[in-house]
Amino acid sequence: MLGLMQDWSLLIHRIIDHAAIQHGSREIVSRGTEGMIRRSDYARTRRRALGIAQQLARDGIRLGDRVGTLAWNTDRHLELWYGITGIGAIYHTLNPRLFEDQIAWIVNHAGDRLIFLDLTFVGLVERLQERLPAVERFIIMTDPAHMPETSLRGAIDMESWLAMADGDMAWVDLPEQTAAGLCYTSGTTGNPKGVLYSHRSNVLHAMAVCTPDFLGLSSRDAVMPVVPLFHANGWSLAFSAPMTGAKLVLPGPKLDGPSLHGLLESEQVSLTAAVPTVWLGLLQHLDATGGGLSSLKRVVIGGSACPRAMTEAFETRYGVTVAHAWGMTEMSPLGSFCSLKPATDGLAGEALLDLKMKQGHPPFTVEMKITDDEGRRLPWDGRTFGRLKVRGPAVAGHYMNDDGGDILDGEGFFDTGDVATIDANGYMAITDRAKDVIKSGGEWISSIELENLAMGHPDVAEAAVIGIAHPKWDERPLLVIVPKPGRAPDHDDLMAFMTGRIAKWWLPDAVELVDAIPHTATGTIKKTALREMFRDYRFRV
Repeated sequence: MLGLMQDWSLLIHRIIDHAAIQHGSREIVSRGTEGMIRRSDYARTRRRALGIAQQLARDGIRLGDRVGTLAWNTDRHLELWYGITGIGAIYHTLNPRLFEDQIAWIVNHAGDRLIFLDLTFVGLVERLQERLPAVERFIIMTDPAHMPETSLRGAIDMESWLAMADGDMAWVDLPEQTAAGLCYTSGTTGNPKGVLYSHRSNVLHAMAVCTPDFLGLSSRDAVMPVVPLFHANGWSLAFSAPMTGAKLVLPGPKLDGPSLHGLLESEQVSLTAAVPTVWLGLLQHLDATGGGLSSLKRVVIGGSACPRAMTEAFETRYGVTVAHAWGMTEMSPLGSFCSLKPATDGLAGEALLDLKMKQGHPPFTVEMKITDDEGRRLPWDGRTFGRLKVRGPAVAGHYMNDDGGDILDGEGFFDTGDVATIDANGYMAITDRAKDVIKSGGEWISSIELENLAMGHPDVAEAAVIGIAHPKWDERPLLVIVPKPGRAPDHDDLMAFMTGRIAKWWLPDAVELVDAIPHTATGTIKKTALREMFRDYRFRV
């Protein structure tokens, strides 16, 4: 027997419909690539998204077609997501921080028919267009006054293109399993692989993100997603903020400390989200200028482990709560959040900070387990390391074109590639990527824990740890440091700082100072490049 409730499909356009009806005048503030601040609202965003949908249909875009976006976080990019999905097409966010060969490969593998791009990327795409034969035309996300001379095929500015539509149309009715978004992950072996989100998965994920023990968004919040929309589905903020009617502040291309601080203050942002490297820049700016954070209440940090010193700086110096989050492209992407359960009420001081260093517990819709290499479940005791595996309605079941083959185990769990512990209260802590964990004398050492500890030293701007071959112990940790300007911490000083805070046998065998640590296109430390830099390194034994 089936239930007798209405068949109301979980479709992305219902989010912007709700936002326009219930929160129509709530502001969307955007810094454009032209340099000016633009102000819109949810009602106008819906109208423009309908116009985009209409014009895409006139250009021959149909159900399942991929439409690429090469763009920063702006109002126009937000409108495109809703307009593209509103006719059953698929938004495909392209990461401009990838190598040009990778971008070309991804566009061709996805089969993008159109590409919308910001002014910032016109030169890049001009260099690539002869390698993108399937792309029919390029639409530049600007107005006629700022439209550059360009050799791009069929190029037109977005405002002139959109002006040809009157928006008098209805959203296309779709099954909720219809594909909606495409994001490629480079965190796998071989070529990047496409993660194909559905309307249903995006809506369910956004609902989970909005719950009180996750982001807990409301219409009273002003949210600034610094994490780019091209990074792992934008951490769902393009859906969860409109779902709740929160004010949106979109920072565009200027992600430096002074620019972000200016928007945080002028727009009275209450919640913001980004990877740790972004917040290093903001904190350095605040330290240098003596600035403050008058409205900010919460900072969400994910993408890589949050250094302990960063949490302490935000919370003790600026009164801002730091929330550690974890996820991946294959999870839409957020999978856990470190909010406080009643079982943690007695924690304070260093013990509470210890808990906040964990990646947290999953919301409803995400199930977790840790296993050994043979797939056997391991205990949730907070000490036993295992391979972290997940399943749920917003977790990938296959990659696009079935690249990689069967990616689930016998119980339907996806192997994240992370090594983690889970404690009795359900809090998960990433100890390393499986490929980065240091295997020393048959035991594992967490490079992430060592990095976070080193970041607490007053002379350290950034730290990374890799395993180096050792004749006796198989591998031992090498600590690579970017010192703060004018500082030069030495090995003995750093070891004295770290001693007593970790097991003695975890202490790095050597320290090397460098001018910069390589990062991936998503802002995390690029351990492959770091290992290449030190491939001939040998410990003194």
